[in-house]
Amino acid sequence: MMETKVNYAVVGAFVLLLATALVAAALWLASGGAVKKKYDLYLAIEEESVAGLNLNAPVKYNGVDVGKVRQIQLDPGNPERVNLLFAIEHGTPIKEDTVAVLKTQGLTGIAYVELSGGADHAPLLQATAGNEYPVIRTKPSLSTRLENVLTNVLAKLDATSNNLNAMLGAENQAAFKNTLADLASVAHTFAARKESIDAGLIDAARLFAHAAQASVKLEPTLDRLGRAADAVEKMGNEVTLTSASAGKTINSVGGDVGRFTAETLPELERLLRELSVLSTSLRRLSEQMERDPSALLFGQRPVPTGPGESSTGERQR
Repeated sequence: MMETKVNYAVVGAFVLLLATALVAAALWLASGGAVKKKYDLYLAIEEESVAGLNLNAPVKYNGVDVGKVRQIQLDPGNPERVNLLFAIEHGTPIKEDTVAVLKTQGLTGIAYVELSGGADHAPLLQATAGNEYPVIRTKPSLSTRLENVLTNVLAKLDATSNNLNAMLGAENQAAFKNTLADLASVAHTFAARKESIDAGLIDAARLFAHAAQASVKLEPTLDRLGRAADAVEKMGNEVTLTSASAGKTINSVGGDVGRFTAETLPELERLLRELSVLSTSLRRLSEQMERDPSALLFGQRPVPTGPGESSTGERQR
């Protein structure tokens, strides 16, 4: 039986070629293979501490990984600012209203960059004159906002504490103590006069009840007064109209009255004189009738002569 001869050189070469192919394939797959991704570079300027943020930290857009942090360095012109260079997948819609915020993931405290924004009508972000990369706007992180709020709160608490210390000084404490003593005295006084105060409150309640009843009874009277006032107002308007008409009538009659007075007044005076004479005669007749009623039937009798007078009416001598 013949023994098969093995060519160890060929086997060794084959193993080396296979190992080389495996390493190359692993490197090719690690680098993205046939679908190698392209990245665009963007700059973001942070004005707060970026502690916890490392190179190759993820950059997320609404929670989706879209790139990595390529570079972290201080701004040479202003050391209070930090320049962050992002490598973001080509085709990611980074727009002018996109905002970058530093966030931490879970309890581990691993920092990453969260992008948000990007309205439909907003244009894509482009590099401006004087800038090598497009600059993404930033806003303070949650920790920075909380720190600012706490700082303001602590400052206000400190001011309030100082005001309280000033208000509660020795003089104010003494005045406050005196005020409390006065209040206690007033409270004791009210307590001693509790019965009289209760009686006064009961009387006041009765007074209010009577006033309410009186107001209810007064409403019809007020209504009648209102209607009477309306009637008086109407009558006054009518009297005004009547007086205006009377004024016109008097003006028209004034001329006729003047003429009547000029023509009739002399005759009226003569008539009055005759009436006066007639009145005098009637008075005399009345007096005579009272003295001698028979004179109305038999006529006037001659007056008898008195003692010492003759029939001729002469006195005898």
